[in-house]
Amino acid sequence: MASFWEHDMVKTAANFSVAVLCIVVFLAVFELVTKYKNWEEIRKGNVAVAMATGGKIFGIANIFRYALARHESLPSMIGWGLYGFLLLLAAYFIYEFLTPKFNIDDEIARDNRAVGFISLSISVGLSFVIGEGIQ
Repeated sequence: MASFWEHDMVKTAANFSVAVLCIVVFLAVFELVTKYKNWEEIRKGNVAVAMATGGKIFGIANIFRYALARHESLPSMIGWGLYGFLLLLAAYFIYEFLTPKFNIDDEIARDNRAVGFISLSISVGLSFVIGEGIQ
């Protein structure tokens, strides 16, 4: 008989708990690097911020999905999730750099939904590319 810690339900709860904690921490990092306050803007009804933040949440969760699928241990899953998050963060800065005609953060803060949607799409799309690269 398997021990308590080896039971599938316990492992699922542990993976879930760690992934949610990592998502919260990584969202806090994103909050530090953006010019606007995500949750204040969402509370005010800023749809562009909601789309960009939702894309980040989906992207991080998707990276952890791949990490969970390919790694048994929590430390390995966390390590690959952190690596994937750093790549997603780098993509955010590259996106900002590649749009010199306007500032991404300023446009999203002004509720430019087109920019918010592109930000969401980049986060989600690249999370699949990053996830597939997880070994």
